[in-house]
Amino acid sequence: TDRLEIDREFGQSELKKYGVNTLPSWQFDNYDEAIKFITENPGRYVFKPGGNTPSTGKGMLFLGLEEDGRDVLELLDQNKLFWSKHTPVFLLQKHISGVEVAVGAYFNGHDFIYPINVNFEHKRVFPGDIGPFAGEMGTLMYWSEPNKLFKATLERMLPALRESGYVGYIDINCIVNHRGFYPLEFTSRFGYPTIPIQLEGISMPASEWLYKMAAGEDFPLKTKRGFQIGIRILVPSYFSESKDSEYVKSFRDLAVAFKNPSIKEGLHIEDVRNDNGIWRIAGSSGVVLVVTASGTTVDEARRLVYNRVQNIMIPNMFYRTDIGAKWSVDSDRLHTWGYLEC
Repeated sequence: TDRLEIDREFGQSELKKYGVNTLPSWQFDNYDEAIKFITENPGRYVFKPGGNTPSTGKGMLFLGLEEDGRDVLELLDQNKLFWSKHTPVFLLQKHISGVEVAVGAYFNGHDFIYPINVNFEHKRVFPGDIGPFAGEMGTLMYWSEPNKLFKATLERMLPALRESGYVGYIDINCIVNHRGFYPLEFTSRFGYPTIPIQLEGISMPASEWLYKMAAGEDFPLKTKRGFQIGIRILVPSYFSESKDSEYVKSFRDLAVAFKNPSIKEGLHIEDVRNDNGIWRIAGSSGVVLVVTASGTTVDEARRLVYNRVQNIMIPNMFYRTDIGAKWSVDSDRLHTWGYLEC
């Protein structure tokens, strides 16, 4: 289950093994061969670092925009000497247009724990999906009974998960369109900031469901109806490569202040320490808080979570202002295709 996430090729091969659709992809360890491949097979491609590359090191991912692949071709040609040192193994994957959606569930060693989780990650740093990949800047999610998407993807991995004895959360991120489902990658662990957003929607004590899951019990997870949203708050030191630089140090120990100190609902700390009751930025990641909220509608959850964000005062903090904003369009498409139906 570690390899499912860390090794893209292994994850894709396991999906194929259990009858799950996968996008055509080709692995290379020679940039000239990849250039030749695109020249002979024009098309729109996604460039992905391959091999044993953890998710935090996959920021080199590039989504091609040209239908003949000339943008990816140009990038490979201009960067092959540099990239061959840092990304010696990589993949070219066929690009597919559609809605990006993930489906996940907790697993107790022999079966899934219901309900499942449907979530929509926002991975790029800036609103409008601009800028570098940050792993995750915020997520919209809700809990559901097993739907068509789950049954066509994650549920098919049940025999492999059962054989491995896996216990914990597992998630498959997909691109879906009117033609079908196309899984991109696994997350076989607690995700951040996924777990604090999930806690916003779970209405039973974490100690209770964690213990039952670890003990292999079958039980329903008690969850709220409606939607949960989480937003990650960062400071500019996030972009610094040198974690011991004076620039990074200038943000360390900054106070996390509040316009109304009595209101701290939906706040989950990341690199923060408690200094006699004052929250201060700690560490060097530049990742400070996750702010969460629930609502019976997406609009209600968005209003509440951004009201909570407005209560926070950190010099030069930044966050995405569009988490969940595409729900009206994405949900219409997913419901039209029938993928969210139980």
